[in-house]
Amino acid sequence: MFWQTTRFQIDLERPQIMGIVNVTPDSFSDGGQHDTTAKALAHCEQLVKEGASILDLGAESTRPGATPLPLEAELARLLPVIQGAVSLGVAISVDTYKPQVMQAALDAGADIINDIWGFRQAGALQAVAAHPNCGLCLMHMHGEPSTMQITPMQGDVLEQIQTFLLQETARLQESGVRSERICIDPGYGFGKTVAQNFELLAHQQDIVDLGFTLLAGWSRKSSLGAVTGLAVHERLIPSVAAALLALERGARVVRVHDVKETAQALQVWRAMHGQK
Repeated sequence: MFWQTTRFQIDLERPQIMGIVNVTPDSFSDGGQHDTTAKALAHCEQLVKEGASILDLGAESTRPGATPLPLEAELARLLPVIQGAVSLGVAISVDTYKPQVMQAALDAGADIINDIWGFRQAGALQAVAAHPNCGLCLMHMHGEPSTMQITPMQGDVLEQIQTFLLQETARLQESGVRSERICIDPGYGFGKTVAQNFELLAHQQDIVDLGFTLLAGWSRKSSLGAVTGLAVHERLIPSVAAALLALERGARVVRVHDVKETAQALQVWRAMHGQK
């Protein structure tokens, strides 16, 4: 069982940690901490030392209410970091929905495109088609970042997300993308209420049963704050707990800010499952 990416076949028999590197001044939890090339690359190196096997680089905040970043600004923030990070010996993922950024990132050596819009923007499929081995992470998002928490989902959330992911993975496959290149993300926090997010976690195995690698991104999310009363910078323990719950329900990749602590928790999880 593996996830095919540009340079790596990522072994999914062991859970993988995707470390978040926000090259932004305005991300919801760590905006401004890694917003220069030097600071971002230093953070990349630290996350790899702590146990990240994938680095997810993002230059545009997608927090609720975020405003779009111009193309030129996104490329200027992102490309120097990609060029430095590809030498670190781990898979490099780029969090973007813009086809031009996808193409430039892959040309610069990135391994994975992580798209909150699920490759629905015009030109996105063509951009990834030019790199026939790159990994794709297809996420479900209700609405768009600027409005998704104003009018969250209604009705049967699980059924809607399953239907969306089935339709969009089929579209990728019809365009020639092999299933081993595809990872799906139910999009915790993207247009869902607190109750819906936890309902989705409880039934996450139903999404795993669609047959694709599943990525879970719970790190520091507002739903964790809603049930614990903790501020963003205080949500380490709830974030690690949510990551482990997601793994128990079939996730193979967890996207996190706190790599060291998540890796320590995974050592315990692996010991319980007889893994080294």
